[in-house]
Amino acid sequence: MKIKALQLSQTNFLILLSLIVGTATGLGAYGFRVLIEYCNHLFFGMTDQILTTSVAGDLFGGIKWWLPLIPMAGGLLVGPIVYKFASEAKGHGVPEVMNSVARLGGIIRPRVAAAKTIASAICIGSGGSAGREGPIVQIGAAIGSTIGQWFRLSGNRVKVLVGAGAAAGISAVFNAPIAGVIFALEIILGDFAVKTFSPVLLASVVSSLITWSLVGNSPAFTVPGYSLVSAWEVLLYVVMGAAIGALAVGFTRLLDWVEDLFDGLKVPNLLKPAIGGLLLGLIAIIYPQVLADGYQTISLTLHGQLSVWLLVILIAMKLLATCFTLGSGNSGGIFAPSLFMGAVSGGAFGFLVNYLFPGSCATPGAYALVGMAGMVAGATHAPMTAMLIIFEMTRDYRIILPLMVTVVISTLVAGRLYPQSIYTIKLFKRGIDLKGGKDVNILRSHRVSEVMDKNFEAIPTAMPLVDIFRHLEESRESYFVVEDRAGDLRGVISFQDLRAHLSHHELDNLVVAADLVAPGTVTLFDDDDLSVAQEIFGQRDYALVPVVTRSAPKKIIGVVRRSDLVDYYNKRLIDTLRN
Repeated sequence: MKIKALQLSQTNFLILLSLIVGTATGLGAYGFRVLIEYCNHLFFGMTDQILTTSVAGDLFGGIKWWLPLIPMAGGLLVGPIVYKFASEAKGHGVPEVMNSVARLGGIIRPRVAAAKTIASAICIGSGGSAGREGPIVQIGAAIGSTIGQWFRLSGNRVKVLVGAGAAAGISAVFNAPIAGVIFALEIILGDFAVKTFSPVLLASVVSSLITWSLVGNSPAFTVPGYSLVSAWEVLLYVVMGAAIGALAVGFTRLLDWVEDLFDGLKVPNLLKPAIGGLLLGLIAIIYPQVLADGYQTISLTLHGQLSVWLLVILIAMKLLATCFTLGSGNSGGIFAPSLFMGAVSGGAFGFLVNYLFPGSCATPGAYALVGMAGMVAGATHAPMTAMLIIFEMTRDYRIILPLMVTVVISTLVAGRLYPQSIYTIKLFKRGIDLKGGKDVNILRSHRVSEVMDKNFEAIPTAMPLVDIFRHLEESRESYFVVEDRAGDLRGVISFQDLRAHLSHHELDNLVVAADLVAPGTVTLFDDDDLSVAQEIFGQRDYALVPVVTRSAPKKIIGVVRRSDLVDYYNKRLIDTLRN
């Protein structure tokens, strides 16, 4: 009873901390929003006015030729923060959170939250082509990690609080509590277990409630009523999903290339964000729509108020603007630029299909709305998060079918063209391949034979139910391997398989072990790498998997337990970090 009470107390304590994380992140998100508005006023209010009156004025019909000086000035301020104070604040930040969860036990330096807040507010406020969601995810994750470290929680519990902070951040930025939960579980933690789900969900709800109370409960975008005109129109969304998936890969690869370009640039690191800001500003002289998150342009696109030629041009211009901003070391997120590019590309596609099939398909605004989700899904490889974010941002259910089709097709095409997402590519180039919250490269470098336990309990196929229950009471195991008279593997039975027979004593001598074995027993080969074992445990709720050899696939030589695999991975991970 004491142990059970202690476990309940630990669970309640973790939930209490997740509520604190959600509250702190919600308040932090509001403060971040206010700071961005202040920086925007500072750069495009006061600074803009000073430059207008002190320099040669506007040229060429009102074009402000000095506009590049504003994002360049922002970059000059961001440089010392990200290169001297906290390098984790560079770029969009989510890969650093993923790495901390997978390889560092959820440890994030407390100073990261402060650095990310200030650097991102300056970048976005000065017109940097970036969004708020990446910074607030990193800020929320840093808050969760810091609180977990304060209370000396285990690594697994700190990771849960990191995920709770990330979920609370998405919930606060987009007013999307469900999407926040799925984002944390799908991208950050890679774990949908109930013990992980509950704290993450509560943190997201609390953060959303705080956002509602401070800034209101209105959707981010108000859209007209969109719906399918006919069933065949789904095929058009399939085509658009494929095209946007390819565009998302282009975005991922170009951003990575620009980052490498700036990393190799022979100038002081402190000046690189300023150079990126200058290049962004040169684009903004002609196309000011690329500045900041571009939500106003997205709204105009959703209502069909931009010309098709401007939409096509803005696809390329926003792509370059975002790569110059984030690739140079400025701080901000990729969600908002992805939404922008998805909206304008989807809107342009909508104009095309309306020209080809007049009166037979929805307005360009409908395609712009669905394109937003497709671009996010293709770039992040997270279709559930993309779909739910658009649904919660617009609160329009009528477009859900094309939304689902587009995000799936975009994700599949993007994954086929390039296996890394915009979040994982940076880590992959550093030799870190994350999957399900684990570094797959560590698992691939070790074999099942290194982890398997040769001491296991096997029961014969003819053992009656009453003897199985007796054997279960005397054993510490809850899973048993079943073998026939020839010693061949027949399967595995667990306590869960026996629960249905506990009250049916009339079957005690009628049911035998062979009757309880489920068909299609999964096995591992002794020379399989541990990523194969991790994938099996991730897909199925197994606690134990039998191990055989390729020369004798029916003869069991050992078992791999889920707990042993986790312990072995953690030990090898520590060895890797020490080296």
